[in-house]
Amino acid sequence: MARAVNQETYLPDEGEQVARVYDFLKAREDAGLGRPDVPCFLSGTAPEDRVELPEDLYRVLRQVAEALNSGLAVSVAPVTKTLTTQQAADLLGVSRPTLIRLLDEGQIPFDRVKSHRRITLRDLLAYREQRRADQYAALEATTVEEDEDLDAVLNRLRGARRAIGERRRAAPAD
Repeated sequence: MARAVNQETYLPDEGEQVARVYDFLKAREDAGLGRPDVPCFLSGTAPEDRVELPEDLYRVLRQVAEALNSGLAVSVAPVTKTLTTQQAADLLGVSRPTLIRLLDEGQIPFDRVKSHRRITLRDLLAYREQRRADQYAALEATTVEEDEDLDAVLNRLRGARRAIGERRRAAPAD
């Protein structure tokens, strides 16, 4: 019998069980065993009752155990592999018109189903990761070395702001 997959939130329990699971996973990683080529198994009460955890499921378990062990609640929200523009905008934390602009500029691939745009979750997550990498690179570019001339840094930052402004002005209006 299939069970409906719904969003659920889990609260950290007061017991030691989550801490034991977290400590186990952390010890595996510290020992170099938390790699994809080193399998981890889920076992039942019988010796033959054992299944290998896929890498993705292991990473989910590790992240959930870490959050619960830190006293945080965890929400599990199943998402389809194909998203509407509103779902995609919500996942990125941007407005729907901003997402539409990104789609129209070709920054995120999408398909049309009649008059509707559909975005694959894989493409959206790839865009989000690239955007984060770009943001980190921009932050790193603003770091100042101790021996660096302050005027040179200010000129570099002005140039970067000017380039961003020019790109915004060149972008098609919504």
